[in-house]
Amino acid sequence: MDDDENPIFALKVAVNQEQNVAKMIEGKVKTNNLKIYAVLAPETLKGYVFIEASDKGAVEEAIQGLRNVRGILEGKIAFDEISHFLEAKPSVSGLAKGDIVELIAGPFKGEKAKIIRVDKGKEELTVELLEAMVPIPVTVKGDYVRIIEKKS
Repeated sequence: MDDDENPIFALKVAVNQEQNVAKMIEGKVKTNNLKIYAVLAPETLKGYVFIEASDKGAVEEAIQGLRNVRGILEGKIAFDEISHFLEAKPSVSGLAKGDIVELIAGPFKGEKAKIIRVDKGKEELTVELLEAMVPIPVTVKGDYVRIIEKKS
């Protein structure tokens, strides 16, 4: 870590409260003019929030009295350790024609479907519902599905 970089601290927080904690910290930073420069609550990492701050004292002040915060982990986090959380990955990456998915959002939530087309540019999938009497193609967003079975 360079000396001119601000340190990054990791907070241990209650699982599924990461976004709430991040918003509460943001509010305290604005109200109290704290020297906190960034707050990151990655969706893929449960139970942690990362804070870029001038020093540990600023972080301690920001979390004082906040519910769902369990504590600050010892040591500082290198930017390289969390940079992959900042890279946007297409929601259709890893999905292919023939894969079986479950729809997890939208009007067909809970239905199983087979992918018949992947549009990487729009991050959309065209699927056929497996339980339907007549196979009708339905276009859904890539993040509306969960993979169940990869095409062999």
